[in-house]
Amino acid sequence: MSFQAGPSVFKDQGKLSFDYLPDKMIHREAQTQRLFSLLRPIIEAGASSNAFLYGAVGTGKTHTAKRFCLDFKKHAGEKDRAVDWNLVNCRQRMGDDAVLLRLLQHFDPHFPERGFSIAEKLESLRKHLEKHKLHFIVILDEVDALLKKSGADLIYSFARIAEEATAAKGNISMILISQRPNALEYMDAAALSTFRRTNVVEFPRYDRKELEDIVRTRVSLALHPGTVGEDLIELIADIASEFGDARYSIELLEKAGMLADEEHAEEVAAEHIRGAKAHVHPIDVEERLGLLDAPKKLVLLSIARKSRKKAYITMGDAENAYAVVCEEYHAKPRAHTQFWKYVKELDALGLVDTKLSGKGEVGKTTLISLPEIPAKVLADNLERSLKRR
Repeated sequence: MSFQAGPSVFKDQGKLSFDYLPDKMIHREAQTQRLFSLLRPIIEAGASSNAFLYGAVGTGKTHTAKRFCLDFKKHAGEKDRAVDWNLVNCRQRMGDDAVLLRLLQHFDPHFPERGFSIAEKLESLRKHLEKHKLHFIVILDEVDALLKKSGADLIYSFARIAEEATAAKGNISMILISQRPNALEYMDAAALSTFRRTNVVEFPRYDRKELEDIVRTRVSLALHPGTVGEDLIELIADIASEFGDARYSIELLEKAGMLADEEHAEEVAAEHIRGAKAHVHPIDVEERLGLLDAPKKLVLLSIARKSRKKAYITMGDAENAYAVVCEEYHAKPRAHTQFWKYVKELDALGLVDTKLSGKGEVGKTTLISLPEIPAKVLADNLERSLKRR
């Protein structure tokens, strides 16, 4: 089969990638300045400083933190202060051990995955900082996944390193990121003491006008002039403004461009954007589900099916649905303890929420809800994924 590349509406589709980091974060100037105010002591005194960033999906938390650290590192260098940084996504790197390994491999890409305890890894990290006389900013993205799985031990250990460090020997600071404003509640008092209320930076949802500006900028970077009209920029912003989600608006733009290319159209039309809306969901469903193995997908499917008409279901409801799902997919059901463990892991990944029942329930039982993804969308995606096995 021969492949023919015809003309495209894109001049640089990579500028619409989630990995693309803009030179400037539009409408996040206030948050960037706030971050600088919080972390300024790093440059002025070599002192450890921490920040907690929170906001919904697509509000620019991660990209703002990365852009800030790149610019801050350059600014620090001009002031003769050695600063470096690294970001770890705590959903993709589950647990203290995995997070530490990622940080150590920033300094030594060949650092072995096995054979070192957490205490030994912490000591190795401290030695790297001392060797390079470096102030290291650790960005822990989706930190609630780490706190739910492992508690706050690692964050407390970083705080201890900071307490014992001097500017001459290197130091460590933290930027924690979460969708949930209450994520720090999972910390104990010792770890929480390093994050005062004044260290918080809120990322509100973007409004329609802000989304227009973001889409307009990406159009100029990624698409050929004249391929996307101003009315279509407004249409994308209108659709995405329901969620205030910049990532969703950029995905709509990219998918619309791809649909235009499939039709060999010379420009993007309103119908392409409507088609894109049917394909793109404002939450990265497939990306999240890609982290799951088949046993966890079966558990999540049972929860999704049972949650279609209820805000909360009990652990018992979920287990009953799970038995039916396992029979349907010819899988052996796991025992209660393992099932409970899977639910807690899905909670750490942010795919479900769990809480103990309050008034109106007999005794204490675990209640399960779906925090973001609609039950039908989740079930449909899981069913497609399980059929491909």
